[in-house]
Amino acid sequence: MGLFERYLSLWVFLCIVVGIALATVLPGLFGFLASLEYASVNLVVAVLIWAMVYPMMVAVDLGALKGVGKRPKGLVITLVVNWLIKPFTMAALGVLFFNYIFADLINPADAGQYIAGLILLGAAPCTAMVFVWSQLTKGDPNYTLVQVSLNDVIMVFAFAPIVALLLGVTDLNVPWETLVLSVVLYVVLPLAAGVITRTRLMAQGGETAVTAFTARIKPTSVLGLLLTVVLLFGFQGNVITGNPFLIVLLATPILIQSYGIFAISYFWAFRWRVPHNVAAPCALIGTSNFFELAVAVAIGLFGLNSGAALVTVVGVLVEVPVMLSLVWFANRTRERFPA
Repeated sequence: MGLFERYLSLWVFLCIVVGIALATVLPGLFGFLASLEYASVNLVVAVLIWAMVYPMMVAVDLGALKGVGKRPKGLVITLVVNWLIKPFTMAALGVLFFNYIFADLINPADAGQYIAGLILLGAAPCTAMVFVWSQLTKGDPNYTLVQVSLNDVIMVFAFAPIVALLLGVTDLNVPWETLVLSVVLYVVLPLAAGVITRTRLMAQGGETAVTAFTARIKPTSVLGLLLTVVLLFGFQGNVITGNPFLIVLLATPILIQSYGIFAISYFWAFRWRVPHNVAAPCALIGTSNFFELAVAVAIGLFGLNSGAALVTVVGVLVEVPVMLSLVWFANRTRERFPA
């Protein structure tokens, strides 16, 4: 790893500080950038995430996808954790912290809103950023694509029933525009671009040309990650500086859930002797969240200034630092897994 990649966590921390500082100095600019969205998907962030995802998509070999089914363990782990464990443990943590542990530190009337926000985060596994985390852990691009695609298909059918069950609502309207647009922007389009690029590179120089190309554009992916961090923290700079203690309270169950879900998935993959290039992305998919969908539903159900919407925003803020720490841990423990 080069000097820049080796200290990626430091650069991310500096970008967090820069984002909050710029939001204070240039609130109008960040307000304008935040307004450039459609169906709760910010178009500027979408372009940056696309830049992060595209290099990994170039490495996807469509001809090798059929071999993924011969290694089902990684798929079993991610599906069980994402849909049978994660939403319910997140709801349980919400009740534990906001009805009991933090009951004297928050307005009791807001407890239900905070729990609802956690449930929305827990029921929406990641679609886009997981490709970045997979790339940083040298994950199998073909397997990661199948894992994400399966979760997206299940989300179409399972997200609304699970959220309705845990929230106790019957008139839940899933923002299909947000869901479909995100999948198209973060999976379909970069995959199509990656396949076209890979086909041309293979015709020119085979795998050697593909490897050389992805190495050249990898800095673009990292730059996209850092600029995304600046924007995300810039968009919510006023929230962070306005009530930092509340942000810490809301982040606590999210952090516990994130590290707990990763531990379950990663240890399960270790016990099943799943190769590291499948085990690491498998665990990271369950840990990260589809925050665009969670934010959109929270706003639709409870309003823009609701406690539920605030929790989903906090989920966005803690995700990158948490995921980078888990990427570091996964890379440090690579040798414990079968090759």
